[in-house]
Amino acid sequence: MNDIESPAITCSTCQACCCRLEVMLMGDDDVPEVFTEQDAWGGWVMARRDDGWCAALDRATMLCRIYERRPFICREFAMGESDCLATRNC
Repeated sequence: MNDIESPAITCSTCQACCCRLEVMLMGDDDVPEVFTEQDAWGGWVMARRDDGWCAALDRATMLCRIYERRPFICREFAMGESDCLATRNC
């Protein structure tokens, strides 16, 4: 039986599919206003570009430009956990 190794789970080897999800902002989030927008129901969310990618994602590096100030939901989306693994298959 051959043991096939799967690639390491890291944000740097991902196509950042999680950065295409809608991210609701919570009261304690400290996201720069330029990266936020109001949704149809009056709530605040992370802004997304026309193609659906988060406005805070640096397309050259595929890294978050506001990582230290990212929303709570992004902080809770843990690398390598079930939600992450499911989203990586987008």
